[in-house]
Order: sequence, then structure tokens, then C-alpha cells
Amino acid sequence: MSYFRNNIERMSGYTPGEQPKDGIYIKLNTNENPYPPSPGVLAAIKEAVNEGLRLYPDPIASAARIKIAEILGTQPGRVMAGNGSDDLLSIIVRSFAGPGDKVVFPYPSYMLYKTLAELQDSVACAVDFTEDYTLPDDFIVKGAKVTFLANPNSPSGTMISPDAISKIASEIDGVLVVDEAYADFANDNCLSLVEQHDNVLILRTLSKSYSLAGIRLGFCIAQESLIQGLMKVKDSYNVDRLSIAAVIAALDDQISMKSHVEKIRETRRYLTKSLEDMGFSVYPSQTNFVLARCMKGVSALSLYQTLKARKILVRYFGLRRLDDCLRITIGTREEIEILLKHLRELASTTHSKTVHTCNHQTRIRRP
Repeated sequence: MSYFRNNIERMSGYTPGEQPKDGIYIKLNTNENPYPPSPGVLAAIKEAVNEGLRLYPDPIASAARIKIAEILGTQPGRVMAGNGSDDLLSIIVRSFAGPGDKVVFPYPSYMLYKTLAELQDSVACAVDFTEDYTLPDDFIVKGAKVTFLANPNSPSGTMISPDAISKIASEIDGVLVVDEAYADFANDNCLSLVEQHDNVLILRTLSKSYSLAGIRLGFCIAQESLIQGLMKVKDSYNVDRLSIAAVIAALDDQISMKSHVEKIRETRRYLTKSLEDMGFSVYPSQTNFVLARCMKGVSALSLYQTLKARKILVRYFGLRRLDDCLRITIGTREEIEILLKHLRELASTTHSKTVHTCNHQTRIRRP
């Protein structure tokens, strides 16, 4: 006998990327930043570790909201902080979608959207991207309460223009959530759409560009009417004292963040060209990772498994449209050189075996 609600019993749940518990890995599977946080962040956290930890934090993280608004040129009342952007995604779905309501997202994209819809017993409407990861004409679903767009998208790294997203916002019935986890690595963003549309919510995180995946601090920017409603749904104290101290210090050090972002962009260009030279097809990325489609005759699953055995982790999705691809986080230049060395060896060996097998089969068929 199960005590769970029927929709919980049916769902499979979200599966995060592997976090190895032992051994030393080159970890290129969960889009973490390979460079350390700002020294100011570490100093701020140490200073915050004091007797004040016996007290609850500010329930609305006012100091963090003020700093976020200052950096992004908006108002604190248009900012809401969360325990990572995943916390905010959950709050948004719980705020707007109930049983039977439609929640829309493109496919392939961040699969947590589907999980959150299923938790609410909502209808998860996955609309396929086109082959080049542009949005199809039928992306807008009539009556949808929430429409999600990861932009730039994960796992493809590709981006939809702000003008195209603005058009969607003006045509949909419900709210449009633009998940900009990777915006700092991109050439553009959708922050200006908050001024233009009262149904747009922009999500950001400090996990990627600010090297703070371990802190769990994300934020949402929207018009005040939406922020005030979301505040009713969040947990009482969803951002702790250490996270508030960390976000203020991180945002104060824009030089460090931008320096790391530029290194990652440069390494991304190098990795993309190197993979293409080997025969992979690489989608144009504006993130801190690339999605690489394997050349014909080379198994993405086999490459992933062999790399893992060699202590190199990349992300493999055994899903439709992704089962011939590897998603590779941009590590340091040294880490990427090691990855490429192994990939060249493995791809060459696999290709040689394929050619040998084909030739052998051809000889057998001869009369």
C-alpha cells in the first residue's frame, strides 16, 4: 500500500548530475565554475560565522535584494531571493499552477520543469524545439498558467533573442518564466522585458558565473505585483545568513566574476573548435558548457562510460534527441586539454574498429 498521492506515485522525479563521493575526478558534468569564488566571499562568510547564527535570518533577505537591485539597475521591491533558482522555480509553479493546469516548456530543456509540474498534478506540456533549437510555431499553448524558457537553454547552450521572447510574453495567457542561469556567459539577456511585460519573471543564480553552486542563492526579478504574490508562497526563512553575506560580497566583486567568465568563454571557443576538428557537431553555445553530437559510428554512451572509468565526468542523457550527445562543462584549459587527449584517443580507436568491422563484413558477403 502506498501513502503517496497518485501523481507522486506515478512520477519518476528529477535526477541531478553525478556528484562523486570518492576519488579524484575531472568534473565536467554539472556546469560548475572551475575557478574559485571571490576572496571577498570567503572573508564575508567567515565573518558571518559568529554567535548571530543562533538567530533566524531576515525572512525576505533585504540586504541581498538591495545589492542585487543595485547591480542590475532595478528596485529591491522587484527582487526576490531564494535557496538557489530551483527553490524559486518551485515557488513559481506552486503559485500559479494547480491540478490539471498546463505548464509549458520546450524539449529538450531543463527537466526539472516537468518534475515541478508533476508535483502539482499539473499537465506538463513539452513542445519540441526545432532541430536548430529555435522555437516552433506551436510553442504557445492556449490557457497555460506557466511557460518556461531556459535562455540560454540547457542542455543545448543555444539562445532565443529577447525580441522573440517579448513577442511570446505578449501572446501567452499566463506567466512567462525566463530562466537565465547562464546569462553572464551570453551576449544578451531579457532583463529589460520586466519593464515591458507584467507577466515576465527573470531567474538568475550565483551558482554558475559567481562560483557559488555550494551556497545555493538564486533570485527572481519581476514587477512588484508578482513578487508580492510569490512572497506568500515561499518558506518562512528560505535564505540563510551565510548565503546573504556571500551574495553581497560576490556581487561587490564584479571584476573577479567577469575575469572568470572571459576565461570560460575563451576556453569554450577552444573546446568547440577542437571538438569540431575531431568530427563532433557542436551547437553554438552561450553558456559555460557545450552540447556535442558524436560523429557517426561513435557511441556517446560508450564515450561517457569510458571517460568515467578514466576519472573524467561529462553528462550523458539517455533521452530522445540527446542519446547521441555529450554535454561538457567548460573546465580550466588544463582540464579541457586532458579531456581532448582522451577523446581523440577514444574516437580514433572507435572509428578504427568501425572501419575494420565494416570491411570484415564486406569480405564475408563476397561469393
